[in-house]
Amino acid sequence: SFAHGEYFEAFAPYMRKGCVVACMPARSGGDILFASKLGEKAKDMIFMGFETLPWACRFTEWGRKATCLGTKGSILAAVTPTSKFNQAFSMLQGCLGVFPNIVESPTNLGISLRNPGAQIHPGVMYGRWCKEKWDGKPVSQKPLFYQGVDDFTEKVLLGLTNEVQAVKKKMESIVTNLDLKDACTLHQWYLDCYGGQMTDDSTLKSCMNTNPGYRGLTHPCKEVEGGMYVPDLKYRYLSEDVPTGLCFNKGLGELLGVSMPMTDKVLLWAQDCIGWKIMVDGKMNGPDIGRTRAPQATGITTLQAFCQAACLQPACSSVPRALEVKQNFKVVFLRHGESQWNVANIFTGWADVDLSPAGELEAVEAGKCLKERGYKFDVVFTSVLRRAIKTAWTALMHSDNYSMPIINSWRLNERHYGALQGLNKAETAAKHGDDQVKIWRRSYDIPPPSIEETDPRHPCNDPLYRNVPAAALPGAESLKLTVDRVLPFWFDNIAPCIMAGRNVLVAAHGNSLRAICKYLENMSEEQVLELNIPTSVPLVYELDSRLRFVRKYYLMDPDEVAKKMAAVANQGKAK
Repeated sequence: SFAHGEYFEAFAPYMRKGCVVACMPARSGGDILFASKLGEKAKDMIFMGFETLPWACRFTEWGRKATCLGTKGSILAAVTPTSKFNQAFSMLQGCLGVFPNIVESPTNLGISLRNPGAQIHPGVMYGRWCKEKWDGKPVSQKPLFYQGVDDFTEKVLLGLTNEVQAVKKKMESIVTNLDLKDACTLHQWYLDCYGGQMTDDSTLKSCMNTNPGYRGLTHPCKEVEGGMYVPDLKYRYLSEDVPTGLCFNKGLGELLGVSMPMTDKVLLWAQDCIGWKIMVDGKMNGPDIGRTRAPQATGITTLQAFCQAACLQPACSSVPRALEVKQNFKVVFLRHGESQWNVANIFTGWADVDLSPAGELEAVEAGKCLKERGYKFDVVFTSVLRRAIKTAWTALMHSDNYSMPIINSWRLNERHYGALQGLNKAETAAKHGDDQVKIWRRSYDIPPPSIEETDPRHPCNDPLYRNVPAAALPGAESLKLTVDRVLPFWFDNIAPCIMAGRNVLVAAHGNSLRAICKYLENMSEEQVLELNIPTSVPLVYELDSRLRFVRKYYLMDPDEVAKKMAAVANQGKAK
């Protein structure tokens, strides 16, 4: 974060109007710094400040390589101007995928005041190494950082967080309708981020002492003669978190006239540790103030100037969120046309059979239907099975869609029917009974009998899947297993394209499409079993800016759709 200003200046000549600039994490005052570095050009840009990184990660080779330990479930982000949130959200969520889910914070000021590193790191360092607690002599072992917080350090931290709350309340009393709900206390931050993980969350101290994620983490120290240790008082906990965090809080407090005695005490101690002069005679006007995120670093000396820079005044205010036009996305699903084995009433699964003549005509009609309604596509997703691929090709050709990437994935294949694959559905129903066949075909979590890897029908014996790990290839699948196979492709590939504003067509199979529909509509297991998607009828799903279901409809006469649905439902019954 200490280098954000340099990045903004370097990128500025290449930024065009409407460019979205996202900082992960933005730290305190990221939006103010951005506006100051870009000047008038900032008014044409969109700044998106994130509270944290999307992943839990660590550098494993400095400047070259990082290891991601996991993806976070959600992250807070705010946008300036707030009226551009949907645009920025769609772009960034499209880049990230469905996870982590970006959660809207009302303002970047809320993100700034929420910054836990601005309080925790300097506060814990002060609580252990200030003159009241440390005599300056080396210690025999590195003290625990978070889990070593004692009563004295907790008092320091409570002082810092309470002063931020005073700043928050003063701002909310001055700026009409300002929502700083995310600028919570440190105790609440721990409950929000680590709820259920701490064995004792009754106090701030107990939250830090009993957080298992902090186990074994020690103060930054340097080893000295005799195997002893002294604190590294130029570590980033002070050299970064004070200039980019604590100084913002103090600077804004000064503009508001809020008394911040604990912040003053920690800041004076910290600036001596890192060799800077930031606060002089109780004022944020030292010679090193320009190296910090304090509002004063960008020449802001009045509350009015701060509000203008942060777009908090009426002149900069956005359209009320209730009056905004919410952006909806569309995605078109297309089940392949009738196949040769559909005609023969044979369980098909992953068998790569062709379309029947009637199926080819269905695909033509689907294309004409799309053309009549003016559908144009930027990207197409389909399976690796020819009946879906040819349906996509034909529909695209007859809707005048020629130039776009077509992405094939085995994850969009039909459900694998195991030992039933290649058997006549009616004969199988007559032999085992309609009820048993329905269980195999339509129960949610009961797969049909599986086939061994030695069986020629097993996909591990098919060259189509030579680049897929053998362990990932099924010998039989229930609908539940199909859902588990399909959804990662939705999350990682299809959803990001939709959220990036691309017009998407997904041409696939009955069960792979049902898997996606189940997720989008949050269907129960019972509901999805009754979902019959007709062959080669374009199905449009409208989704909101967060890809939540809004509505769906078929692009064909309802009576014709009903007939096709009934035909699908009747497949597999004994005749």
